[in-house]
Amino acid sequence: MKSLKLIGLAFGASLALSSAAFAQDVTVAVAGPMTGGESAFGRQMKNGAEMAVADINAAGGVNGKKLALSVNDDACDPKQARSIAEKIAGAKIPFVAGHYCSSSSIPASEAYADGNVLQITPASTNPTFTERKLWNVARVCGRDDQQGLIAAQYIAKNFKGKNIAILNDKTTYGKGLADETKKALNKAGITEKMYESYNKGDKDFNAIVSRLKRDNIDLVYVGGYHQESGLILRQMRDQGLKTVLMAGDALADKEYASITGPAGEGTLFTFGPDPRNKPTAKKIVEAFKAKGIDPEGYTLYTYAAMQVWSQAAKKAGTTDAKKVMEAMKAGKWDTVIGPIEYDAKGDIKQIDYVVYKWDAKGNYAEISGNGT
Repeated sequence: MKSLKLIGLAFGASLALSSAAFAQDVTVAVAGPMTGGESAFGRQMKNGAEMAVADINAAGGVNGKKLALSVNDDACDPKQARSIAEKIAGAKIPFVAGHYCSSSSIPASEAYADGNVLQITPASTNPTFTERKLWNVARVCGRDDQQGLIAAQYIAKNFKGKNIAILNDKTTYGKGLADETKKALNKAGITEKMYESYNKGDKDFNAIVSRLKRDNIDLVYVGGYHQESGLILRQMRDQGLKTVLMAGDALADKEYASITGPAGEGTLFTFGPDPRNKPTAKKIVEAFKAKGIDPEGYTLYTYAAMQVWSQAAKKAGTTDAKKVMEAMKAGKWDTVIGPIEYDAKGDIKQIDYVVYKWDAKGNYAEISGNGT
């Protein structure tokens, strides 16, 4: 009992010391869905941010100060995201890597702009994020008008003359991506046979699946997240449909395969070239794997967001958000996912989406680049 008490006192003392130390540090934030249906991606972001902060500190920190990380959960809820953004701004945190869902990043960005916080999203692909002339927004990923084009090019080449359906979950991300894909398909001379919406969080898709069956759909494109996509796929197979399911980057997590099981084999999705395979990521990937972490999906994108900010802050000689953003847009930054340069909006200049396919063992691999 006495030893437990001593341990408790020691733990309390260590917390007090760490709090005192952190008071001298620069706090940066990561914000995303640490809970809820998209928590798999929140974990990716948290893993990437934690490793980046540890590595930056091991290399001497930023402008003579160490970094401390604040982890924030928005559950992909727009109101919660806005509340978190106001809290981060109120704490005078100069930088946030976040959010994941576009429906969170967009409202949060306005509070960050008012509160002098620089925001780099690792994952939000809706074009609106960087189209509102806000001074404080940037991303290390591509946009849905680029991702949708690659999906449409692949469909046009490989499913010419087939019956196509497009679904969306009504969210900023899902509907935006579905609409961009539809626009590019229509421009290529392909008209979808069915365009339908559902609600994020739905579990029963049998009515939609029955329509897919009735219309002899060969490929269904889903603008939405991995949970619902996985259920749609399973329910299609339950009704005997061999329809191919294709979606966007929200399928880039093994949790999709845990939902579908072997039935997920053949599912297609678009995402950037796998950063785990890049020479620039080799050492970091090995470090993650030594910790038992597979840095899939947006793990390395979050790491890269932290790298861009820290390098720009060093270049600017300050963590003042506006000065760091000026430096960011004027420079070229070496990151774990490769060199990054920005345009005036905060979008990266080099974009390259590719198509991936899931196999029966729960792994995905690149099958084509640039819509080929």
